[in-house]
Amino acid sequence: MPAKPMPESPEGAAPPTDESSKRGVPEEAVTPLIRGIAVLRELTEAGGTLSLSGLERATGLARSTVDRITATLARMGYVRFDGRDVHLSPRLMELGNAYMSALRLPALLAPHADALADELDESVSLAVADLDGIRFIHQATRRRAMSLSFRIGDLLPAERTAPGPLFATEWTATDWQRWRHRRAADPRDLSFTAVPPRRYGADARDDETFARRTHEASANGWSLDDQLIEPGLVAISVPVRAPGTDGTIACVASVVSHTSRHTAHHLRTTLLSRLRSAVRAMEQELQNTPPPEPGPPPSDLARWTGASKQQLGREFIESLARGLTVLTAFGEDRPELTLTEVARATGLARATARRALITYEHLGLVAATGRTFTLTPRVLSLGFPPLSRTTLPEIAQPHLADLTSRIHESTSLAVLSDSGEEIQYTARVATARVMSVHITVGARRPSYATAPGRVLLAGALLAGQSTHPATHREALASIHSQGYALVDEELEEGLRSLAVPIRDRSGRVVAALDTAMHASRHTPQECVTDLLPALKLTATRIESDLHTAARFARVPLT
Repeated sequence: MPAKPMPESPEGAAPPTDESSKRGVPEEAVTPLIRGIAVLRELTEAGGTLSLSGLERATGLARSTVDRITATLARMGYVRFDGRDVHLSPRLMELGNAYMSALRLPALLAPHADALADELDESVSLAVADLDGIRFIHQATRRRAMSLSFRIGDLLPAERTAPGPLFATEWTATDWQRWRHRRAADPRDLSFTAVPPRRYGADARDDETFARRTHEASANGWSLDDQLIEPGLVAISVPVRAPGTDGTIACVASVVSHTSRHTAHHLRTTLLSRLRSAVRAMEQELQNTPPPEPGPPPSDLARWTGASKQQLGREFIESLARGLTVLTAFGEDRPELTLTEVARATGLARATARRALITYEHLGLVAATGRTFTLTPRVLSLGFPPLSRTTLPEIAQPHLADLTSRIHESTSLAVLSDSGEEIQYTARVATARVMSVHITVGARRPSYATAPGRVLLAGALLAGQSTHPATHREALASIHSQGYALVDEELEEGLRSLAVPIRDRSGRVVAALDTAMHASRHTPQECVTDLLPALKLTATRIESDLHTAARFARVPLT
């Protein structure tokens, strides 16, 4: 990429100081973008939540800078505030989704991994290489008391995993040198927060062991992890080769278990053949799937940032918002983009887009090949691991709090039981009143006697899952048509409730949002005219977060 100097924007590229040169930061890198990425990474490493003072200590930035960065991220919907704490929000996953979509492997291969996990009753993962580490792009885990806690986006050191030696078969001399330098600088793997640190530092014998494992992986076409990450954990891996190449590894599929179920030797003798069969099916999938049809390219993705600057003034860092928007320009039919295409998609000037790409290349989030740019797996380090385990109640909770504060009535989220005869409340925010509706999280109620139950039953009816009498089916069809249910003193005298559906990415009703009150506070007509619009708006916001979070990760309903 050419490096001729460009004029600075008001919030500017990094100043050309001797200090920035010492750190290897390009002169044209966007300082606010570097700082914003640092804040997101610290929040990610902390599990998704840090106080403002904690962010100040972790990043070394001035408190005023942290305040401005988090205010900008909140305006983008990437974080939210709860008192003095900052929480990552599901919308941030759109950055990781851009990488996963452009990669295409999760969408194409996840069904094969899920099917293998079901067949073997063991956890199955897909991983890609991230320099001298591996990063997970899919997890099909088993629900057990003794379960595996790796998340999509987690980074592990190559030498302590089963996929690592397979990826290392493609390393160059420079790659090996970088690996040895990292090992010397971090002998206990303290920078890999997804794995327990080593009790003792690595030594030359460990280096020799990894080199030997790499040689064996090259000869065998598979690799084992025999309790290298922690005692009891074992895994076996097979590479998935990219079509149309000389055998380049696209990703690695692994079966993961623990020694109470399988020894490493037993994994190889009993499950390797089935894993290889699944990998062949994955490679066939990659071979037979045509490239996506090019759709209309996005345009003016960053246009809104100018309006936000006008609204929020100096608290909004426009160069940070614009820079983050650059990552969302990539996608399934846009895995590689030129500078011109990035500028067109975002609506940014070429010079502004170029400085953002220079910054990302420096941070390892973007790779440049000739005139084109691609996202790297490191994009997943921006919030994806903790957010990939988000549940629907966790997604809904801040939206319920906002709704309750606006309508001054208690609000809840509910799901349908397997039998369809009951609903279960999974999230709730109560309003402060002398007389209020008493509902606790986990409480169950008869489905047809409640507003959320009728909304959920109407969704089941549409999906062909309802077994209710004909008279009920007619009423449920009407509820589906009007988009809400109002139950007036049927469950209990004086209790009136209103509910709307929450739909997943496929349009299936998976939950219901409701508010319940004493009948004296709102007439049925007032419920529809005064409360229903606010409920529908909140449902839309919950659905937006749910759809983002569930694009490449499972979102449990409870």
